[in-house]
Amino acid sequence: MSSLREAAVTLFQTLDRLGIIYAVGGSLASSLHGVARSTQDIDIVIDLHAHRIKGLYEALVSQFYIDEGAILDAVERGNSFNAIHLESGLKIDFFVASRHPLGSHQLAHRRLAATPLFGGDPIAVSVISAEDILLAKLLWYQEGGNVSERQWNDLLNLVLVQGHRLDRQYLGVQAKRLGVSQLLVRLLS
Repeated sequence: MSSLREAAVTLFQTLDRLGIIYAVGGSLASSLHGVARSTQDIDIVIDLHAHRIKGLYEALVSQFYIDEGAILDAVERGNSFNAIHLESGLKIDFFVASRHPLGSHQLAHRRLAATPLFGGDPIAVSVISAEDILLAKLLWYQEGGNVSERQWNDLLNLVLVQGHRLDRQYLGVQAKRLGVSQLLVRLLS
């Protein structure tokens, strides 16, 4: 087992053991939904509250560089925090769900997926749905001034791969709530 894989497995097992709800996002989730992208880090949306900070910190600090103060700040202010696996250098970016416009929806619609994470036999992890990845990318595209060809191409590829499997009703409701309805219509046309 590679050290990247070991780091990821350790992380997911720790979150499961602590009963912390999470979902993998970013490039890893996009790849699982059919838009391949190589990555050396993991983005995670996490349902984390102040009373769980100490337990998470203590469970990870022996194998990861992690700052307890940064975790507290992220929970209180809505910032992200990260952990870096000491042996492999794997970086994990954590996004606190309660502070993100899509966070609670991403966790509510997460799906269990088998992935050969960094090689080896597939493991089951909670992953953000294709719809929520699409919505997050629409937000990023809009926040970037609607000019990133890379983001737009990712969006087009996601729609192409997922096709009719996408829950268009959910997309429409959430796009309206997030203020990206016009972009969604453009994307789907």
